[in-house]
Amino acid sequence: MMHLVERYLETDRVFYRRLLQIAIPVILQSVITTGVNLVDNIMLGQLTETALSGSTQANQFVMLFTYAIMGISMGASVLSARYWGARDIPSLKKVIAIALRFCLLLGLAFTLANVLLTRQIMELYFRPEAVAEIEAGIIYLRWSTACYLLMSVSVVLTNIMRSIDLSNTPLVAAVCAFSVNIGANYVLIFGKFGFPEMGVAGAALGTVLARLVETTILVVCFLRNTRMRYSLRDLMIPCRELVATFLRISVPVMLSDCLLGLGDNVLAIIMGQIGSGFVSANSITTLVQRVSTIFISGLSFSGCFLTGQMMGEGQIEKARKQGFTYLILGACVGLAAAFIIQIISGSIIDAYKITDETKEIARELMDALCVIVVFRSTNSILTKGVLRGGGDTRFLLAADMSTMWLLAVPLGALGGLVLHLPAFYTYLLLYCDQIVKAIWCVWRLRSGKWIKKIGAERLPEAA
Repeated sequence: MMHLVERYLETDRVFYRRLLQIAIPVILQSVITTGVNLVDNIMLGQLTETALSGSTQANQFVMLFTYAIMGISMGASVLSARYWGARDIPSLKKVIAIALRFCLLLGLAFTLANVLLTRQIMELYFRPEAVAEIEAGIIYLRWSTACYLLMSVSVVLTNIMRSIDLSNTPLVAAVCAFSVNIGANYVLIFGKFGFPEMGVAGAALGTVLARLVETTILVVCFLRNTRMRYSLRDLMIPCRELVATFLRISVPVMLSDCLLGLGDNVLAIIMGQIGSGFVSANSITTLVQRVSTIFISGLSFSGCFLTGQMMGEGQIEKARKQGFTYLILGACVGLAAAFIIQIISGSIIDAYKITDETKEIARELMDALCVIVVFRSTNSILTKGVLRGGGDTRFLLAADMSTMWLLAVPLGALGGLVLHLPAFYTYLLLYCDQIVKAIWCVWRLRSGKWIKKIGAERLPEAA
């Protein structure tokens, strides 16, 4: 027993102190973000089920963009954590410049699509006869247009700051954004204090205002930080020698996250074809899942950044051992999350003004989520944390692409649209990739092949 503990469980208190220093601000920020989404959903749920369904599906397109820029910024943060560990500030500044340039270009592309193809986008997510839901989604998307460029900056800066031990600043920005979002949504959705009642448009505008506040705080604090001494002029510095390294690490991460985001959109389209009741039930289930796995987001981020920093410092065996520690922590969090879902799901469902049929679907989805969340937590700690921090981005791309597109999408469509299985089994098939990927990633962790050389350190060849 002691041999297993020594091999697989980190006992150094410094490790847990550093883990908490990164994880706690991320967890608190996740609490805030999830709280905003939960309150938004409940507010819209007080209007009509149509408003809830339309805004939920519109948000799928926004989430596709979020996945894309998260992929770029997380790929950049793998490099920034290494360079920060090696104290190579000039290279770190170049990585930040490259990431911002890529994300702003992507933000511009999504902005144009949002303006020019709004109706075509929303018609993908619903049956043709769901006219009211499509119109609600169009309104939400049009009022959300400004989000893309704002998020291009805020997401990159948030992940870079976390990777260089500046997690408190994104937390402060998130608290301010949370306050603005809740207040603005209440006023604009329901028309309080003399403002017009905007409904779905008010929810989108409230989110835009919150993003504006968050981005402003992050930019000001980042430029004033004395440890980095980053300036706007650094955005224009020559970065050609690092572009190849950036692309080698970031492109697989970006493609992986984009394919996951696209896959989630395809799953949302499948749900839309099943029916609006399934869409509404899933929007509730998704929020409960986010609440129940808040801790895993903090552990995943800390796993990515600490693994990168350890490898930047040349402590390869320590990084390997800590990887197993993160795996154990992830499994424990998943089991706890399943227990939490059983406790809170009934009260959450009853808070919505939805039909009895939709409530029954939501209850079935919650039961299925209790199974999926254990595996989701386990693979998240590896795919978004340890393996990504080790630079194993090509394997993660293969794992994400194959399990999502060869299993979840075809089996989910088969179960929901062809066999018309009960909601419980349909949901399990829609997210069966989480189970397979968790097992596959554990095998990869044990192999040791996830430890990759990037250039900010000298690493022995992985076994």
